[in-house]
Amino acid sequence: MFEFKLPDLGEGIAEGEILKWHVEVGQTVAEDAPLVDVETDKAAVTIPSPRGGAVTALSGKVGDVVNVGDVVAVIDDGSAAATVEPVAAPEPPAAVAPPAAAPAAKADGRRRPVPAAPATRRLAREMGVDINTIAGSGPAGRVTADDVRGTAAAEPFAPTAESDTAVHVPASSVADDQAFAEFAAHAASTIPFLELEPLPDFAVDGPVEVEKLRSIRRKVARKMVTSMTLVPHVAHMDDADVTALEEFRKSQKSARSGDPGIGSLTLLSFVIKAITAGLRAAPAFNASLDPFKEEIVYKKYYNIGFAADTGRGLVVPVIKGTDRKSIRDISTEIAEKAGLAREGALPAEDMRGGTFTITNVGPLGGTAMLPTINYPEVAILGMGRVQEKPVVRDGEIVIRKILPLTLAFDHRIADGADAARFVGELIRQLSDPNLLLLET
Repeated sequence: MFEFKLPDLGEGIAEGEILKWHVEVGQTVAEDAPLVDVETDKAAVTIPSPRGGAVTALSGKVGDVVNVGDVVAVIDDGSAAATVEPVAAPEPPAAVAPPAAAPAAKADGRRRPVPAAPATRRLAREMGVDINTIAGSGPAGRVTADDVRGTAAAEPFAPTAESDTAVHVPASSVADDQAFAEFAAHAASTIPFLELEPLPDFAVDGPVEVEKLRSIRRKVARKMVTSMTLVPHVAHMDDADVTALEEFRKSQKSARSGDPGIGSLTLLSFVIKAITAGLRAAPAFNASLDPFKEEIVYKKYYNIGFAADTGRGLVVPVIKGTDRKSIRDISTEIAEKAGLAREGALPAEDMRGGTFTITNVGPLGGTAMLPTINYPEVAILGMGRVQEKPVVRDGEIVIRKILPLTLAFDHRIADGADAARFVGELIRQLSDPNLLLLET
């Protein structure tokens, strides 16, 4: 008998939600055949069966959340004794005792990596700590920054009132008045004037439906809270006259309808190219701020992300190296990655490494928006709906196609004048297709 545990899915991911079983109990499955679809806070992945044989047990139904290291399937592969699929994550430590340093799980004599966020791994390297020797205190044994610091100090780790683990109260404990009171007291002591109160019982006033916050939606929630808490947002708004650009775009689609790169040509393709030109001239908006080192990291590469509505939450596919790609190439890549995102099949590497993000609500309607910065980036561009509006040109009222733009940026790295210049250059690029063609 073979017990298959949910493997380490990378990127510090500690759990996943079961989307679909490809097998049933009693069914025979071939090695490497699809076993289960699992959605993490990054994307949906299909996990193949590591062994062939008869499925004797499945753990969890569709919608359940399973942790890294949990047994998800038992397969009768003909072996005499039960074997366990090696996994990267150690078993979670007991909640009543602080974790102590311990060797990571091994398989076939090889040490397996433990789950930890990239920032935690970087901290361990900087402090000279072997992260694989730490038993993590986070969910499913995830190693936290405090675990690393505790190990570096050569003392048993005990979370204090200021530690991350003191703040992360499990959802099930919020219903307990004492636990919630402790959580609220800690939050209030950290943020002046913040007073948290438990939610009222909404069911008293009428029927309600409760849905767990999971996977991509939970990741979006965490990212938004992090961004809005850490980053002082400022917004600069302006309008771009895209009349000539829209005429050029439509004429190219009509004249070259058989070309797949032109067939999917959208306004977003041109905006990405214009943004790339603007970032070269204004490197502050293609940066990240390290608040602990008090350093600004200027990125000399241009990876532009665009927010995609998947139906399960927003994901941000990234077009990498936009300074080296043509508008046609960018257009093709947008269509491909947006399609994969909607199917839940976008690889995790295609959502990493972004330096600037664009969100476009124009196709859904809306004249303007105030977007939230995709932390740790420092700026995001919001696009509204292109509308025909009367404007004054050379003393006469004419009808032009106007694109509303909103640049939300981190006021710690740039000022209003910087944003005005940046958006002004963007508008100049979008008003004349010839300028964009020169960039290509």
